[in-house]
Amino acid sequence: MTDAVADIETDEPAKKSKMPLIIGVVLGLAGAGGGFFAVSSGLLPFGPSAAPKEEHMEKKAPEGMDKGESSEEIANLTYIEMDPIVITLRKSSGIHQLRFRAQLEVNLENQVEVETLLPRVTDVLNSYLRALELEDLTDPLALPKLRAQMLRRINIATGQGRVRDLLIMDFVLN
Repeated sequence: MTDAVADIETDEPAKKSKMPLIIGVVLGLAGAGGGFFAVSSGLLPFGPSAAPKEEHMEKKAPEGMDKGESSEEIANLTYIEMDPIVITLRKSSGIHQLRFRAQLEVNLENQVEVETLLPRVTDVLNSYLRALELEDLTDPLALPKLRAQMLRRINIATGQGRVRDLLIMDFVLN
C-alpha cells in the first residue's frame, strides 16, 4: 500500500512556468511601441510623416493653416461691445451668478448690420447661457467649448460671415 501512495504523488505533472508568456507580452508591447514610433516620426517610408520634403513644397501655407492677418485686414476690423449679461444659476448647494461680457470682431462693412442685430445676439447668448448647468461651467476646458458654441449661434443670428470672432472680456462665476 505504501508503494501505491508513493506512485500517486509522483504522477502529478510539473507546473509550467509563465515566464515565456510574460516575456512574449513585454516584447510584443515593446515591438508595437517601437513600430508606432518609427512610423509616426518618419523613420519608415510610409505613414503620416512620409509627406514630400519642404524643398519640394511651395512656399505658401497649406489650406486650413493661417499665416496670420495682413495689416490691411487688421485695419478693416472693428469691435462691437455687447452689454454685460448676468445669469442666475440655481443648484442645490445655492445660487450662483455668471457675469458675462464680450465684444464682437467684425469687418467695417458689416458693423452697421451687426449693431442693428445686437439685441438678437444678446437674446441668443442669454438663452444659451441660461440652458447651461453649473457643471458645464466648472470644467477647465469649458471656456473654449462655450466660446465656439456661442460664436456658432451668433453667426446663425447675424448671418454667416458677418461676425469674425467672439472676444470674451469677462466670464466670472460667483
